[in-house]
Amino acid sequence: MNHDTYSPEYIRNILRDVKTIALAGASANDVRPSYFVLKYLLEKGYTVYPVNPGLGGKEILGQRVYGKLADVPGPIDMVDVFRNSEAAAAVVDEALNLSRLPKVIWMQLLVRNDEAAAKAEARGVKVVMNRCPKMEYGKLSGEWGWVGGSSGILSSRRQSLHESGRMQSLGLGRD
Repeated sequence: MNHDTYSPEYIRNILRDVKTIALAGASANDVRPSYFVLKYLLEKGYTVYPVNPGLGGKEILGQRVYGKLADVPGPIDMVDVFRNSEAAAAVVDEALNLSRLPKVIWMQLLVRNDEAAAKAEARGVKVVMNRCPKMEYGKLSGEWGWVGGSSGILSSRRQSLHESGRMQSLGLGRD
């Protein structure tokens, strides 16, 4: 897989099919990107498990924080890596040691580890690097245009509201 570009269909299918996300590197600091990505994903209807060894047992946005991926109480569809590129390798190794492999390893903006990605893909796990699921969801849903961004996608399809009535959805049956 070419990790420099991802088709909208590849990203859309991931965001539509994923239900549970472990956010590795979650922060309780409300000005950190991991905090507002966690909040956004929760508002979109995903089950999100914050993971941070220093905050294990505490809560962020009403969600219990787990010290490691293996502590998460249910299956994880996607591991969202909010760690630097070097540390991403350890997170991927931890994910690949779970009794049930995640479907996706997603490395945040500026996070890229080709060796870790190759390991995951060799085990059948999809990988996204150097992307933010919040931003990608916004591009696919049309929200990105509200702040002047271009999604790069042309469509005559009218956007639909998420079930909360407050935000747009992907409009693909996920929500």
